[in-house]
Amino acid sequence: MTRCIMDPMSKSKNAGPDSADPTAHPAGEYAPAEMTLDELRPVLVRDMLPDVAFDGWGWEAAEAAAERLDVPAERVKLLFPAGPIDMIVAWLRIADEDMLAALSAEGVSDMKIRDRIRRAVEIRLEQAEPNKEAVREASKILAYPRHAMTSVRSLWTTVDAMWRIAGDTATDYNYYTKRGILSGVYSSTLLYWLQDDSEDFADTRAFLSRRIDNVMQFEKGKAELLRAKRRLPSISRFFGRLRYPGV
Repeated sequence: MTRCIMDPMSKSKNAGPDSADPTAHPAGEYAPAEMTLDELRPVLVRDMLPDVAFDGWGWEAAEAAAERLDVPAERVKLLFPAGPIDMIVAWLRIADEDMLAALSAEGVSDMKIRDRIRRAVEIRLEQAEPNKEAVREASKILAYPRHAMTSVRSLWTTVDAMWRIAGDTATDYNYYTKRGILSGVYSSTLLYWLQDDSEDFADTRAFLSRRIDNVMQFEKGKAELLRAKRRLPSISRFFGRLRYPGV
């Protein structure tokens, strides 16, 4: 498809809002109908979120968004070949990007690691608050046994993004333990948040703080255990000396 770059200087300086190009997309150079599939996917997913609250994750919500964006309905099938699960995964990746952008803007590098992680989870929930019903519907679909691996991969991608922006550079077993622990913290906090009706989800924030405090206590205990282990005599060296007394 041939795409024409929209020249922002082509409009008259005196042009009013009624003269704006109705096909122009405010977030980019191209109208949605002229975008590539990769460009269009996040645009359409964002637009369909209000419909998801009423229609769920499915073709009805996606096609309604496509109609508003003046995108041919047949392109929707190309965007999400696996149907609703593809729509959800696309939204989760958008949410990851939004979270990282917000964290970068806040300057989390000045925070302690535990505060960076706490803030990452809080921002993720704050950004999801306007679309809480969409999150609820997505959680139901991801809970289906046939989507188990997709659910695990998506969760891992999210917590990995949180750890990376928090400054984690682990490449040993800590890489996996940190992400495994945070997966549990984030999942349980998300479930708590879905049932929380307190103002500014204050109860969820308190729950999250308690979970992170528990993790920090565990990490402290693990570090002390490792230090104690290093102080213990080597069993192999002990038996070696029994066999070779002069060593």
